[in-house]
Amino acid sequence: MRPVGRTGVIGEGDMMKRALLGIGCLLLSGVVMASGIAAVRKRVQVSMRVTGNITVAPDGHVAGYTLDHTEKLPPAVTSLLNQTVPRWTFESISVDGHPASAKAAMSMRVVAVPQGGERYTLSVAGVAFGNGEDDSGRTLAVKHREAPIYPPEALRARVAGTVYMLVRVDRQGKVAEAVARQVDLKVVGSDRDMANWRDMFAKATLRAVRKWTFKPPVTGKEAAAPYWLASLPVDYKLRGFNVPAAELPSDYGQWQSYVPGPLQPVPWADPAQLAGSADAMPDGGIFQPSPQLRLRTLLGG
Repeated sequence: MRPVGRTGVIGEGDMMKRALLGIGCLLLSGVVMASGIAAVRKRVQVSMRVTGNITVAPDGHVAGYTLDHTEKLPPAVTSLLNQTVPRWTFESISVDGHPASAKAAMSMRVVAVPQGGERYTLSVAGVAFGNGEDDSGRTLAVKHREAPIYPPEALRARVAGTVYMLVRVDRQGKVAEAVARQVDLKVVGSDRDMANWRDMFAKATLRAVRKWTFKPPVTGKEAAAPYWLASLPVDYKLRGFNVPAAELPSDYGQWQSYVPGPLQPVPWADPAQLAGSADAMPDGGIFQPSPQLRLRTLLGG
């Protein structure tokens, strides 16, 4: 999904300035640069992830939605989403041949694009609909996590990033297939260096995630599924890699600078199951995409 449609224009607030300062700091990180600051700005995105919940009526229109922690969001972001989300329409929903409504968690990536001076255009660059794990027995849940090892070369170079994994879990709760769909970096370097770092993070994550085990759903319609898909965002943070999320400062509602990586193909998954944007997935835990919610309109509504 691409960032199109309704947008909002904002000035450069304090949080935006800090995100742009982070881009400037990348130039001082000791990384060999392929080009100057102008090219760097074109490669780096400034964005934030916003989560919430959505209810969709049987005919595909949005019946209701909520945004999480609106008190932490910039007013311009809240305004953009309040204009955009109600305009979405989905494919009609049915269960066992009967019209039905659907509820799901949603996670959106809002991107700020420079427009000259200190003004930026906001747009929704990606969205994912689905559900996280819980204790109800109706969803896939993690039984054992294997912590990945921070690649030593990336650690020495002070490179951070996020790997967005997609796994297929079999009925025994084991990882049958896994792929690093996208690797985003928090540093800018030559194309060769960045490809090398993405490969390091992807391989380190794959080695660990293949050892994970899961608790399959035991009740509800998902219990009889032949397999389950789940997204697993794995964050490599220099400030506290593998530290429990509850012990780290929350980045929710703050602008972050990063370089998005290319999206990798998933030959073993139905394309209809991959409608959500890979790097729109929420941090922490696992996220199961909802096969019921398929947008008919563009992201801008």
